[in-house]
Amino acid sequence: MFTGRELFDIIAMTIATGYIFMDFFQKESSDDPVTSWMQNSDFWERLKYSASIVAPAIILHEFGHKFVAMAYGLDATFTAAYYFLAIGVVLKLVGFPFLIIVPAYVSISGQGTAAQFALIAFAGPAVNLVLGVGAWAFMKIQNPVNRRFWYYTMYINFFLFVFNMIPIPGFDGSRVFAYLASLF
Repeated sequence: MFTGRELFDIIAMTIATGYIFMDFFQKESSDDPVTSWMQNSDFWERLKYSASIVAPAIILHEFGHKFVAMAYGLDATFTAAYYFLAIGVVLKLVGFPFLIIVPAYVSISGQGTAAQFALIAFAGPAVNLVLGVGAWAFMKIQNPVNRRFWYYTMYINFFLFVFNMIPIPGFDGSRVFAYLASLF
């Protein structure tokens, strides 16, 4: 199901995205118990916290593509986008205020129909939508410290859903909306 290279790429992408986004969680007010903890924590604690929010959203998004493609009998391989991860790390180091990167992707090979490829494209954002709704539900029942974690998880997943569904070539939404348009 996974090659050694895919597992290595998952780990590398997790560490890089955790680092790239770890300062995102310090922008809240200082009276928030989670933010106070984050501002006083060491680098590794902040990296772990960030990676535990961002990496699952990205990894599970890509797994959505991979597993649906495999269900259609296609070959699918998870790959970390090292070039874009390097750009993300450099931009974070220089304090660039706005950052959107492609941290990973799934290479798909084999013959499939347009409908199959549209469903494969939609699978990733659909996973983010489900994760976002699940995080929203957990956020409603958790204590304030855990609620902040679920809020960030919800935010990241809803953002990834909306962003990936934009119908721009290269985005998942492009393939989905192109197929839907071909039906009419």
